Amino acid sequence: MANMDVLLKLFIEYLQIERNYSKYTIEQYEHEIKDFFMFMSEQAIMEVNNVQYLDARLYLTKLYERKLAKKTMAKKISCLRSFYKFLLREKLVDSNPFTLVSIPKTEKRLPQFFYESELQLLFQSCETETPLGIRNKAILELLYATGIRVSECCQIRISEVDFFLSTVLIHGKGNKQRYLPFGSIAKESLELYINSGRKKLVSANDHHDVLFVNHRGGPLTVRGVRKILNSMIEKSALTGHIHPHMMRHSFATHLLNNGADLRSVQELLGHAFLSSTQVYTHVTNERLRKTYMEHHPRA
Repeated sequence: MANMDVLLKLFIEYLQIERNYSKYTIEQYEHEIKDFFMFMSEQAIMEVNNVQYLDARLYLTKLYERKLAKKTMAKKISCLRSFYKFLLREKLVDSNPFTLVSIPKTEKRLPQFFYESELQLLFQSCETETPLGIRNKAILELLYATGIRVSECCQIRISEVDFFLSTVLIHGKGNKQRYLPFGSIAKESLELYINSGRKKLVSANDHHDVLFVNHRGGPLTVRGVRKILNSMIEKSALTGHIHPHMMRHSFATHLLNNGADLRSVQELLGHAFLSSTQVYTHVTNERLRKTYMEHHPRA
């Protein structure tokens, strides 16, 4: 039987090559599996094939004792279930002890989004006097114009932006590609950034084609975008915490509020299943209910 480090290495290669998962997602899987390996060591279980259903249940009990959030526990169990599913496929274990382990039900929360008036305040707070300011405005405009994930935004290359058709090629999850349109305001911001801001940030020695760059001229990371968005909201009149996905949530919610059909929004978001998009109908329904309660004379 191969040792645990070798098995983990094989699994990570599978996630990279076959599943095409992002670096961030793979790091999460690796962290969760190593956490379980520590539990195995504490229980004197020397091989992954020796883990039984009762061991998996005990691990879940330990997670409860650590008072972790249900969402966190569900993620850990899901990672381990996938790990053993892979090992079972490769005939490296005899069974998957996590198949019957019940994942704690997580509370379903409606996606957080900005109202259109709030977004207007955010856009108005953007300064375009510096190369970084021009870049930040372009990022914000593109995220809202297309609803793309921040990880997808960071992968865009200049050659994948078509200003004649006002479309951008997006590389989504599972190596799936889709072309997305963007409007005239996002187009103006992108053109200004590429022709002015980006040229001042990228040195003559940098020959990469990545669209969004950091202050040193290198490719911008997901963490970098998060810091940019947090900084922008601090400078605006808005209060509260912003996270990158709120732009994506706002994109979908505003489309549905203005009459877009669910299937079209699904394609634009790059969702594999319609059920993933349907959560936004709950958001729009909640908005309608709130409007009704506030304005109907007999509410």
